[in-house]
Amino acid sequence: MFKKIIYGFLMFLGCLAIFVLVLALKKPAGVTANIEWGAAFSKFYADQLGLDWKKTYLAVLDELGPKYLRLPVYWQDVEPQSESYIFDDYDWMVKEASDRDIKIILVIGRRVPRWPECHIPDWAVSLNEKSQQSRILKLIPEIVNHYKNEKNLYAWQVENEPFLAFGECPTIDGNFLDREIEVVRSLDSSRPIMVTDSGELSIWLPAAKRADIFGTTMYRTVWNQYLGFYKYPLPPQFFWLKANLVRIFNPGKPIIVSELQGEPWTHKRPPETSMEDQMRSMSFEQFKENINYAEQVGFSPVYFWGVEWWYWMKITQDRAEYWDYAREIISGK
Repeated sequence: MFKKIIYGFLMFLGCLAIFVLVLALKKPAGVTANIEWGAAFSKFYADQLGLDWKKTYLAVLDELGPKYLRLPVYWQDVEPQSESYIFDDYDWMVKEASDRDIKIILVIGRRVPRWPECHIPDWAVSLNEKSQQSRILKLIPEIVNHYKNEKNLYAWQVENEPFLAFGECPTIDGNFLDREIEVVRSLDSSRPIMVTDSGELSIWLPAAKRADIFGTTMYRTVWNQYLGFYKYPLPPQFFWLKANLVRIFNPGKPIIVSELQGEPWTHKRPPETSMEDQMRSMSFEQFKENINYAEQVGFSPVYFWGVEWWYWMKITQDRAEYWDYAREIISGK
């Protein structure tokens, strides 16, 4: 009897392995050879690099020419004092993009792109978790109502990789994320909501089931305090497998690349890191390889991550190759 149980279990594992292999080798619906390219831009990160963020932003719009733009709206920027809301900088960015007919995704919530992941104004840092969540639920309607009539606003992204344990930030429980999404839908039912997750470290299903659009990150060479620099040994089929699993439970779910690594992943910001270490994670050859990898995966659109670094390399290091090559890819020229 025991042998039969073991035999049955092994047969089950064998069938499961075959099933997984078949899914992995099958391109999911939605994969394309004609990828549209966008970019993410962080005012916060441009400032950290010592750049003139407005000049950098205009260079991204006018020189790179993305059709799609992903903009994090930082809590500390729009509510620097409790219940005092300032949208001037984001109004300017949205208008400049609108004037160029660029579609925008606004990222809202407490956890939005760039380290330390959670971005909290000084006045709210000492609040406990429940109180911070309560304040976020007051912040979101202010942002949504302010921008929901913008013609170039394509979608809302609620939080950033909410189920990933990363950064100086708690993971978000599903119930709170659901409340945030419900608030956005109640105020703007005409636009899709995107939820994102790690391409390499998450299973996607909890994020994807909540989303109208699911966004995955795509990183290739990263740094870890225990392993140092390492490259993910994952073929493009790895992303196909996860996409097929998502679509078993969510047929027709749009899947895009919300962040394609286009900058070095090191233990400190680039100005504080040697060029040698930056190149260990993002040499020009690695940069081109990452683009080729995204093309093999075939999700579209693809939002580049790292435009601020390309500009920093160009104007402070006299290395324009990243900027120039990305311009060819993004603009198609």
